[in-house]
Amino acid sequence: MRTITRRHMLATATSCAALAPLASPAQAAAPAIHVVRDRNCGCCTAWVDILRDAGFEVTTEASYGTLLIRHKLENGIPQEMHSCHTGEIEGYMVEGHVPPADIRRLLAERPDAVGLAVPGMPYGSPGMGPEDEREAFTVFLILSDGTTEVFTRYDAA
Repeated sequence: MRTITRRHMLATATSCAALAPLASPAQAAAPAIHVVRDRNCGCCTAWVDILRDAGFEVTTEASYGTLLIRHKLENGIPQEMHSCHTGEIEGYMVEGHVPPADIRRLLAERPDAVGLAVPGMPYGSPGMGPEDEREAFTVFLILSDGTTEVFTRYDAA
């Protein structure tokens, strides 16, 4: 039977501590987003699939009609910003067909805001048809006072 010495334990602990920063990016947890969606909407499913393909951990909850609208309003999404589904990620709301890159930017920058929105359902936005045929659309940042500002603009293809 081998005896573990204090020196051996310290050497092992030091090695593990030195290698930990190298291992953490591969082990980093995927951002988790919870999506409340219309139960009959195919584009919501397509957007969820795009998020999963982009490395997000997605859970969904089916809702409809006034319950879905109430959920949006109670979480600070102005009516003019509404779309067909609403996500929640790390304290931010994500309304509509927001591209995964914009969600990652929101999480990296951490602005004092409610979240992001792509109002309506612009053709060619994520989940709404081919990107190479997209119409121009804007991703808005919803500020805490309910006002909005442009976060990202996407030109038509």
